[in-house]
Amino acid sequence: MKRIAFFLPTLHGGGAERVTVNLLKGMLGRDVSLDLVIADAEGPFLNEIPKEVRVVDLEARRVIKATLPLSRYLQQHRPSALMSHMSHANVVAVLAKKLARTETKLVLVEHNTLSVDKSKLMRSKFVPPFMKWLYPCADTIVGVSKGVAQDLEVQLGFPEGKINVIYNPVVDNELLTKAKASLGHPWFQKGAPPVFLAVGRLTKQKDFPTLIKAFGLLRKQRLARLLILGEGECRTELEATINMQGIAEDVALPGFVKNPYAYMHHASAFILSSRWEGLGNVLIEAMACGCPVVATDCLHGPKEILEAGKYGVLVPIGDAVALSIAMLQVLDTPVNQDALVQRAMYFSTERAVSEYLALLDCA
Repeated sequence: MKRIAFFLPTLHGGGAERVTVNLLKGMLGRDVSLDLVIADAEGPFLNEIPKEVRVVDLEARRVIKATLPLSRYLQQHRPSALMSHMSHANVVAVLAKKLARTETKLVLVEHNTLSVDKSKLMRSKFVPPFMKWLYPCADTIVGVSKGVAQDLEVQLGFPEGKINVIYNPVVDNELLTKAKASLGHPWFQKGAPPVFLAVGRLTKQKDFPTLIKAFGLLRKQRLARLLILGEGECRTELEATINMQGIAEDVALPGFVKNPYAYMHHASAFILSSRWEGLGNVLIEAMACGCPVVATDCLHGPKEILEAGKYGVLVPIGDAVALSIAMLQVLDTPVNQDALVQRAMYFSTERAVSEYLALLDCA
């Protein structure tokens, strides 16, 4: 039985972490052994790892410090394949394999758009040059959307078609079941005003200030509420924006929640306000829950998911007025929920698992 190892920095609540958890669950019973190797085993997704998966904690507080421990893991356990997620972890994975000198097949998965990732973290200045140097050493590179793959080819100087495209494993039976769970939140009681929902880390990338300003404009015309699920470094800034808009009673930031799908199922509309995305998993999740969607036409993902506006409204990035108009429009326009769900099913865990296993010669 072949052993597949996954490598991640942590298990905090982000898209790459959710993708990894879904792949692990989807690969159970597919005649492979599974390891999850984590630089620092912490985060809310730890509780979702199936018991059949061996979790290896490298106990490295920073990803770069995981290089030697990961190399030792590869030498000792010699998995058939190592699948690494997120750019800085991918760089470490290549270095670790070089040191280990094993035959392990190395697959790097790129989740974001390199050309527009404006992270202020120190590593963002150093990682891209290392990517250009080290990514060619991987056996296979995967982009989570066509846009991400094409952008990476340009940024790293790869020939066209060098990067594989596998859409994220987003929709499975567990998501659909969780969507139907009861929700005790008072904002979702019968007869309550419509609720707009957003889900994501409270970071610059997600551009929640524009969403809050758009909601402030809408709130002058219509009784409604806004719920943003997630946690992050921009919380204080967002709370200040909410207070400046005078809408504190109608906006809530409850933090990370274990089951956002129940909220998606009950929300009047889901809003993705990002400045850039790799794919936009939450947009697909909302559609799978039958929730109407509005998204910024950012690079990359939303246009691919919504097929250029066929399944939801696309608006310019950072335009609070246009977003406000679209939010009002979605409240007043009937939506074919079955069509939304059907489109979301294209991004199923089963499809992604089959494509990854084929790539790893484990199908």
